[in-house]
Amino acid sequence: MKLLAIDTSTERMSLAVQNGEHTVTHQGAAGAQASAHLIDAVLGLLQQANVSLPSLQAIAFGQGPGAFTGLRTACSVSQGLALGLNIPMVPVDTLLCIAQSAEPAHHRVMSVLDARMGQVYSAAYERTSAGWSTVDKPLLSRPDELRWPAQWQDQPVLLTGNAVISLAKELAHLHHPQVSVQEQWPDARAMLTLAAAAWQRGDCIAAADAAPVYIRDEVARTTAQRLADKQAQP
Repeated sequence: MKLLAIDTSTERMSLAVQNGEHTVTHQGAAGAQASAHLIDAVLGLLQQANVSLPSLQAIAFGQGPGAFTGLRTACSVSQGLALGLNIPMVPVDTLLCIAQSAEPAHHRVMSVLDARMGQVYSAAYERTSAGWSTVDKPLLSRPDELRWPAQWQDQPVLLTGNAVISLAKELAHLHHPQVSVQEQWPDARAMLTLAAAAWQRGDCIAAADAAPVYIRDEVARTTAQRLADKQAQP
């Protein structure tokens, strides 16, 4: 299978191309720089993987949650490419992508992504023989509000994501003897694995239907709200 994966949900850009059994990856700066360099980085990676644009079968993108501008960048670039190539897209949950990067020995994983403003995006997943099962769906909260799923009490669990470092003190209440902690950022290589499985299940979408998942809805509405406020002014 020939598949491209794009994630710019954080300040780190992560790209990956699968060409059969061969995988090539690229890491770089995201944030405000992503939109300026993303296309060139994608084209360079495709060339390195010996994959032409027309030969791609699908494009996976990190749909969120994550940074507002970064999610829009990954979605819009992926969408533009997919529309031009007339191929489907595979949206991938950013927090599940983080969980996928964990060692297979970890069956219960809570992913925590720094959402800034003293908040985190989090979700809990359980690895099964059939794949991943969502125990607690993605949400936005303060770090001190997070709790382990009740059914995971006294069980070996993994706390992972970029927030385990940036918000270590605020997440300290989650630690107990059965907790392992691992810093992890969204990684496009893990996204390829999830996207390939989704492809096999038929869980693809038309490019026209692609959209980010913001979670922090008030941020997504900010532009519209400001425009409405301005128009309402006398």
